[in-house]
Amino acid sequence: MNASPEKPVRVLFVDDEPGIRATLPTILEQQGFTVMAVGSIDEALTAIMSAQFDVLISDLNIGQPGDGFVVVSAMRRTQPNCVTLILTGFPGFESALQAIRSQVDDYLIKPTPVPTLISLVKEKLTKRQPGIATPNKRIADIIRENTFGIAQRALQYMKSDPVLGKLPITDEQRIQHTPHAVEQLATMLQAGEPERSGASHIRNSEERGAKRLLLGYTVPLLAVHLRLVERAIYEVIQENLLSLNLSYLMQDLKSLNAALSVQLEHTLRGYLAAEQRGTNPHLRGRKTSE
Repeated sequence: MNASPEKPVRVLFVDDEPGIRATLPTILEQQGFTVMAVGSIDEALTAIMSAQFDVLISDLNIGQPGDGFVVVSAMRRTQPNCVTLILTGFPGFESALQAIRSQVDDYLIKPTPVPTLISLVKEKLTKRQPGIATPNKRIADIIRENTFGIAQRALQYMKSDPVLGKLPITDEQRIQHTPHAVEQLATMLQAGEPERSGASHIRNSEERGAKRLLLGYTVPLLAVHLRLVERAIYEVIQENLLSLNLSYLMQDLKSLNAALSVQLEHTLRGYLAAEQRGTNPHLRGRKTSE
């Protein structure tokens, strides 16, 4: 679909660097494009909801790493015929680039020569095809699909932690309860109202806390352990933003925070209860099971 000369190509440019927003739009306008430049996620989402665009050019990292995924996903969902291009300064960020290759029309590595950018925009406009609906997943789906990956990522963080990594336990012991806990989180999110978790979820969390005591964990170490699992979860979500239904994103993130808090509370309760009962913390080599 070629752009009509009577109707200038409308470009939404998203970048949080003021210098780039001041220069690149001017150059694009000299080439006949009409450009709206914004510097934040909120401004970009407002623009997408209030105006029509032919091209989106977004930095991958707007304020926070991977924020450009949110902008692309919103544009794909509301204006599927819009050409979407990502600018990234991190060519080695393989997980991000894999998502970009599958969901975005193309990407460019910063700094990109302006002629290259303009040539790519014109090429993509010429070859533009009708938009295809993007996947429409919820955060619970992403967590459940990536349970093993989350556990393995958390394990690497635990082993590299300067304190937790010195705990004399095996890799299996470090994450033996993690896949079940992650799966439980997905179930809590799908059920809704995680603050009202069922008795089995509460009991499982308390049992995990008691078993961590047997492995030699202290309360600070238990908190670090849970924080690293949480970090792994949020990183996986970030890497899969393009497949999420943004209509539920804030609601699902709020529910996830609540579910994580519930798990933390009852894991600590189980740990402290076991400690008060006199459980021997020196049995750290004992093999436990869910």
